[in-house]
Amino acid sequence: MLRIVLFILTNLAVMALLTIVVKLTGIDVYAYRRGGINLQGLLIMAAVMGMGGSFISLAMSKWIAKMSVGAQVITQPRNPTEAWLVDTVRRQADKAGIRMPEVAIYEAPEMNAFATGMSKNSSLVAVSTGLLQSMDREQVEAVLGHEISHVANGDMVTMALLQGVLNTFVIFLARVIGTVVDRMLSGNRDGEGGGGFAYFAIVMVLQIALGFLASLVVMAFSRWREFRADAGGARLAGKQAMISALERLAGNHGENTLPKAIQAFGISGEGGLARLLMSHPPIPERVAALRAAA
Repeated sequence: MLRIVLFILTNLAVMALLTIVVKLTGIDVYAYRRGGINLQGLLIMAAVMGMGGSFISLAMSKWIAKMSVGAQVITQPRNPTEAWLVDTVRRQADKAGIRMPEVAIYEAPEMNAFATGMSKNSSLVAVSTGLLQSMDREQVEAVLGHEISHVANGDMVTMALLQGVLNTFVIFLARVIGTVVDRMLSGNRDGEGGGGFAYFAIVMVLQIALGFLASLVVMAFSRWREFRADAGGARLAGKQAMISALERLAGNHGENTLPKAIQAFGISGEGGLARLLMSHPPIPERVAALRAAA
């Protein structure tokens, strides 16, 4: 779950910063014309900000993930476990047709792992110490196959594209609705919009609210892609190994120490929140899907 939440929060932070920059520089004025909203100009600005914010978040994802969990990249294996880890990732990457990812370990008591990066050929796969200590090698190999499948499927780029489109509509709708509300509150329904602090405050609140709704769409995509990554892990490491790893994760009752911003990119992402806010499907559903697969 680590990956997605980090990506979403980074995206929201970038969008908030871009909104402030746009306001301070006066670029927002381009979206308006006397007597009404310049919808074409607003849509262009929203698309540039929305897609730009999403891909800035994607470009920062690997660095932020490393910093957030204190992941130590294995440049030279120091023990047999690290050597086995690097060799397994290399073998699976070759089988999946992608360039060798960076491999890292981070200190955490729970069983978890995540993959992130700008592209298929510039990625990071990280595993927790808790996972290495609590699973046998066959199960760890299945988890690694799951993460390699995320990379090979291009999930991060697809996520960025989806988030970019959603950002565009969030920015566009927030300003359209913000203008209408601002004019109604000021009693100036026919004048120019987007000029005052009240408008700016309304837009920021609307962006947060609409951004939350957009995140539900992102979470739905995240749940769908977990089934695909499980199937990929089964192809790379064996169906029974993937099932065994998921069943072992089902007993992982320790606290998830991954930062909220990247929890959605982990192998273990269940939580007590409503299903719409879950980045991962319940593990029993994932196991059932694997058992039903040919």
